[in-house]
Amino acid sequence: MIGSLLSSLNLPDDLKHISNTQMRKLAQEVRASILEVVSANGGHLAPSLGVVELTIGLLSVMDVPRDKLVWDVGHQCYAYKILTDRRDCFHTLRCSGGISGFPKPSESKYDCFATGHASTAISAALGMAQGRDLTGGKHRVAAVVGDGALGGGMAWEAINNAGASGANLLVVLNDNRMSICPSTGAMAAHIAHLRTMPLYRTLENGAQELIRRMPLGGGLVKKTTQFLKRGLTSLVSPTSGTIFEALGFEYLGPIDGHNIAELRHFISQAFELKGPVLLHVVTTKGKGYHPAEHDARHFHGIGPFNSGNGKTPQKPQRTFTDVFGRALIQLAQRDSAVVAITAAMPDGTGLNRFAKKYPSRYFNVGIAEGHAVTFAAGLASAGLKPVVAIYSTFLQRGYDQILHDVCLQNLPVIFALDRAGIVGEDGPTHHGVFDLSYLRHMPNLTIMAPKDAAEMVGMLFEAAKIDGPVAIRYPRGAAPGPRRVPPTQIVTGHSELMRNGHDVAVIAVGPVVNEAVKAAEELEESGVSIRVVNARFVKPLDEPAVLAAASECEAMVIAEENVVCGGFASAVIECLTRYGAEGIPIEVIGLPDEFLPHGKSAEMRAGYHLDSQGIIEAVDAVLERSGRPRNQRSENIVIRQSI
Repeated sequence: MIGSLLSSLNLPDDLKHISNTQMRKLAQEVRASILEVVSANGGHLAPSLGVVELTIGLLSVMDVPRDKLVWDVGHQCYAYKILTDRRDCFHTLRCSGGISGFPKPSESKYDCFATGHASTAISAALGMAQGRDLTGGKHRVAAVVGDGALGGGMAWEAINNAGASGANLLVVLNDNRMSICPSTGAMAAHIAHLRTMPLYRTLENGAQELIRRMPLGGGLVKKTTQFLKRGLTSLVSPTSGTIFEALGFEYLGPIDGHNIAELRHFISQAFELKGPVLLHVVTTKGKGYHPAEHDARHFHGIGPFNSGNGKTPQKPQRTFTDVFGRALIQLAQRDSAVVAITAAMPDGTGLNRFAKKYPSRYFNVGIAEGHAVTFAAGLASAGLKPVVAIYSTFLQRGYDQILHDVCLQNLPVIFALDRAGIVGEDGPTHHGVFDLSYLRHMPNLTIMAPKDAAEMVGMLFEAAKIDGPVAIRYPRGAAPGPRRVPPTQIVTGHSELMRNGHDVAVIAVGPVVNEAVKAAEELEESGVSIRVVNARFVKPLDEPAVLAAASECEAMVIAEENVVCGGFASAVIECLTRYGAEGIPIEVIGLPDEFLPHGKSAEMRAGYHLDSQGIIEAVDAVLERSGRPRNQRSENIVIRQSI
């Protein structure tokens, strides 16, 4: 649905000329459009609903794309997409071939920087501002950052740099009291304190008005202004000023983030000031849609739902996340040293139940993945058994901490890597397809990947026995297997022979193992004998099983849901080379050396041959290269090159 006002405007230019009343009507129509599309396609509903007026206010003052506007994380950019140049294609949001759910410069000239991870916008915007100054530009630069993302260390590195630089830069603090869950930490408490100080701005403005009337000259006026400003605001706050002012920013706010007139006034005022400015805007996450306002946590990122009542379809199966969360509670019941850590995502990582049952053993460190890893290292050095549950794509942000603070000291930290592999509609910033490659070369680290629910539980229990760091990577989505099943007995470094055979060995890791079994069953009907090896461990690799497959089978297929560069297949091929068994024909099924687009996970896996049909095609290809094509081979099979 595109409202009558929204459809009639020349966007974004007309936003500078319409009235505040029209802008309020426009906000309603934008919200309706977001709700309609997200209820059909899924997406980040509550964050985008909360910044509609803020987006209108910024676009009515700024001259994008000449002026640069960077959205931190980017999941709140839906209104921005509608109000720039994607109004007519907004219905394709997150669909294969459609527009992205995050800012994407290749998609639009209005997206000046790609974002998908938190706490990056101020750094990028400061770079743009100083680049502008070096090249003689005159345009304005702004970053919108949430109070949750402001808990990330990179945001404070940027604030520290920006305050010292003196560059003209606007940072808009979108304060909705949440990231995905309520914001935590001392900074969240400080922002909450500022939120209760509406007189801060009133008294500050009063001081400035008083100074303007004083018959004093130049520098004396400025110094007196600063003195009176600090003196008056100290009546409201037990401390003088804010942490932002102490770090070199001019602070304005807090202001109502849903009052368009007030937003336009203070955004304009902020751009008139010299140096870095922080504008504190208070918004309501999910604004305008009661279910999202009432439960912003649930509606932060959501699949398709009924917009009339806000209800989502029942999940048909338990997910790997659910299995992990319940298994961790079982493990904690057995071992009081087990503690859990999340970086602001208790729901997404399945730790919400653990948090309720063991609140003193649960730590939410905020959006600070690097800190979470080293914090876990500290806990491990104190004799505890920390489990760090983080999405694969976000653990990338703690790479050095894993290497330097955990692996170097061989500390018993368990990394639970959720959303490993293809994640679907969230796209390239969220696909967890690099973890096997960035973890496999780290000394002392054990890496596992379960094919189903029972292995998930068994691997967690086995990881707790290992006196060193362990990573367990598992995908988003349903965990195969019956609901009540005892955990699989796992032995470190041992694979599982799923099916024996002598023509082709399919060695796979993770849920693609199940597709390999399906392929083997189908191939058996045409007389092809397939050995299926569930590797279970990427490191240490079960080398005897790999070498046995190479010596007893005529060809090999290796399958993984990770980029081929440096991943599981690389480990297998390195093993074959090391023992002089590299002569066997090999076909590798994995992900290419590129950033994957967004789309439905099942369709993407099929497109990258990570399903039973793709494995059958790989078997056909490798058999033909070995000189033994199977009977009744389909003529439309694409023969891939071997590695």
